[in-house]
Amino acid sequence: MKKVLILEDEVNIRSFVVINLKRAGYDAIEAGTGEEALNKLRQHPDIGVAILDIMLPGIDGFEVCRRIRASDKQIGIIMLTARSQEMDKVTGLMTGADDYITKPFSPAELTARIDALYRRVSADPAADETELRQGPFVLNLSNRVLDKEGVRIRLTQVEYAIMKLFMQNPGRALSREDILTSVWGRDYDGELKIVDVNIRRLRIKIEDDTANPTYITTVWGFGYKWGA
Repeated sequence: MKKVLILEDEVNIRSFVVINLKRAGYDAIEAGTGEEALNKLRQHPDIGVAILDIMLPGIDGFEVCRRIRASDKQIGIIMLTARSQEMDKVTGLMTGADDYITKPFSPAELTARIDALYRRVSADPAADETELRQGPFVLNLSNRVLDKEGVRIRLTQVEYAIMKLFMQNPGRALSREDILTSVWGRDYDGELKIVDVNIRRLRIKIEDDTANPTYITTVWGFGYKWGA
């Protein structure tokens, strides 16, 4: 059974999420603190998606997200944010989250987001047996890894999907809507800003000068273009 970690200190919310995850066919792993969540991840290395609340006693959701990504876990991460906390959404994505969902949320919306992430995380790598090579970059489609001039660059699954989309469409201007649909799916009902934040995060990893990007360039008023 596919496992999902839910980190939420409010018991009522956590129970609500757990019930709906089980109804959707997931094995829900519960945690009430950041420390407990990290322990559960060590105990269950096959967890595919983690749902992290931000405001927690002890270490917060941002720090949990950072620690997960520091250990290079390629699981999907969804941050739970308050509707009024706009900066929390950006901060969560910049610390390594793949998506965010604002409270209150419907069970159907949360399940759809988890389904989309799990499809990406669980994609069969054997279906891709080639490499994409452009400029100093080599994207291995079998191992889902990126090298720049022989140096490994750690990517989240979302960042990998964006890089694959760009390198399969060199020189083509891709709208934000194109990227959102290709990476997050046609049924994704989140905001376009998730594209911009992930592009910003990806630029930090691959560009020589993030202030003057040369690989992922902005097409003003439209989207982005890959030019390696």
